[in-house]
Amino acid sequence: MSNASRRGQVGAPVSTEGRGDSDTPFANTSFILPYGLLLQQTINAGTTSVTIPAGITFVYAIAVGGGGGGSTSSGAGGAGAGGIAWGWTLANSTCIVGTGGASGASGNYTRYGNIIAGSGATGATSGTLGGAGGGANYAQSGASGGTNYWGIPNGIGGSSITLDGTNGGGAGGGYSSITATRAGNGGNGISGGGGGGQGTSVTSTGGNGGSGLAGGGGGQSIGSGSRTGGTGGNGINILTGAVTTGGAGSTGTNNNGSGGGGAGIVSNGSAASGNTGGAGGLGGGGGGSGTGATGGAGGAGILYLFY
Repeated sequence: MSNASRRGQVGAPVSTEGRGDSDTPFANTSFILPYGLLLQQTINAGTTSVTIPAGITFVYAIAVGGGGGGSTSSGAGGAGAGGIAWGWTLANSTCIVGTGGASGASGNYTRYGNIIAGSGATGATSGTLGGAGGGANYAQSGASGGTNYWGIPNGIGGSSITLDGTNGGGAGGGYSSITATRAGNGGNGISGGGGGGQGTSVTSTGGNGGSGLAGGGGGQSIGSGSRTGGTGGNGINILTGAVTTGGAGSTGTNNNGSGGGGAGIVSNGSAASGNTGGAGGLGGGGGGSGTGATGGAGGAGILYLFY
């Protein structure tokens, strides 16, 4: 175990030796994971107490907020991914780990000490504290994401000019076009934005969720003719570097083009089924928009503690 009271920058050696940063193997070190420390605790939603061994003063935390739940209104957009924050904080005996949003609801934030990750937003709703914005409902602009904990600027929702949401700490949601054959895709970022919904009379496709460390949910496509929901955005497993994948949208006629769930940092998003949106993956994935009564649930948040 490293010196209990010593802290270093992300990626720097945690050591009592007098080595410079030039000795750190940055090529093999995540920009989020703390070099030289071991993962000691993984805490899931519903747990509120934390036991830290005596003598540990500082803890390095990676917090992921819950993803938003997919919307169900006609031509609704997919939900944004939960925010992600990381850094040193004083050891604490309590925590909040956000649940994912239910159908049509935004997720919940995750906090340990001073490290806070906001929630992913449901369709047409702005994200908070790094959470991504939801995709637009029919004939609307996408919602903006939230500025990340470290000040990484938020993405802006797509419009009739840009269509796709822009990239950012919490990315913007995609636009819902009344004339195009597809809705805008969610922006990419730390947390991917939700894809826009679509409700035109022409054959069309819902917007894809944006990708990031956690992905946004896909938007729906509803109306007469062939319909395909957007695919959920991809994520990255922070601990292993492996890609987690978003779920596919459903394809059919009239009301069967629901959006797939976005990937979380832990698991893949689920595919949409008929008029039900796909669920977001564990670790902040955004839920896909459902053309029926049920949008995909957002992926629950998670908390990693290193010391």
